[in-house]
Amino acid sequence: MTGNFYPRVSNFFSENKNYNQAVDLYAEWDTFETIDAVRKALEEHHNVSLVEADQDAYIKLKQLQPDIVFNIAEGLHGVSREAQIPAMLEMLNIPYTGSDPLTLAICLDKSRAKEIMSYYNIPTPEFWVISRKEELRDITPILPAIVKPLHEGSSKGIFNTSIVRDREGLEREVNNVLSRYNEPVLIEEYLPGREFTVAILGNEEDLTVLPIVEIKFETLPPDVNPIYSYEAKWIWDRAENPLEIFSCPAKLTEQLKTKIEQTCRKAYKILRCRDWCRIDVRLNKDGQPNIIELNPLPGILPNPEDNSCFPKAARAAGLNYNQLIQTVLLLAAQRTGILTDSYSLPKIFSGVNV
Repeated sequence: MTGNFYPRVSNFFSENKNYNQAVDLYAEWDTFETIDAVRKALEEHHNVSLVEADQDAYIKLKQLQPDIVFNIAEGLHGVSREAQIPAMLEMLNIPYTGSDPLTLAICLDKSRAKEIMSYYNIPTPEFWVISRKEELRDITPILPAIVKPLHEGSSKGIFNTSIVRDREGLEREVNNVLSRYNEPVLIEEYLPGREFTVAILGNEEDLTVLPIVEIKFETLPPDVNPIYSYEAKWIWDRAENPLEIFSCPAKLTEQLKTKIEQTCRKAYKILRCRDWCRIDVRLNKDGQPNIIELNPLPGILPNPEDNSCFPKAARAAGLNYNQLIQTVLLLAAQRTGILTDSYSLPKIFSGVNV
């Protein structure tokens, strides 16, 4: 398609209607405020319809037949839930933003993503996976370690108590995860260094790394573990009482900044991410960056006071929220062959990385 093309855009979402509850059941799903902010950003240039990613999603897609879908849907059930809407879209031959079903499924299975990164010599902490508590007898993880559910995001299942320093604590947290989430447990070597999150936009070799965000653990309440836990993300850091937990751009030597960017670029390409992804990084005891996980469906809370990392990195690069959303859509439109003159890529995509 050429010329002035104003696509009909559907925004597929999974809404968290329990945002104010101090539980993590719906932590991955988006609030109405986020869904509405994405809609408003897209409506600046396009005709937009909102569609909930429920069990009728395929029927809705088949009836709507949008030109492109802006996908922020987390899916409903199962370990490959983030792949559900993209798989439907591919069946109907409808273009969409973000990574494909395979990448989304792999990145939600933290162990599979780590196995692939290890194969390609991308540093990631040593790890163990168990499905039953009896399997603990057969492994000797490096301690201290962090214990988390294998198939979750948004710090779901990661609490202050998730850092364990002895066998008793390990058994306790493994039992907690197994009983609460009914899924395998990832036991991961705990790295003592600084932690960063890296937002990337683009495709294949044409990638832009946005300013790196550092998580400042000294701003957390005293005597808690230095991790970005569920409590830190959703309880202690609230819009009405925000923590100054992020520093962006992070204060880095040029050498460390380059090393982090190179490592994240490699992971982005090896895992075949598309359009955008946020990558969590932690330094080991030698100061070397290790990839913790990739988030190809990154959180995008619109309110700057909510401390959402991808929008924060975008703002540091000169992109407001609407420009970020429009840029992701345009990257997908270019990748899939949909051409539009309604919006142009910002200057940071002129070939110079921020």
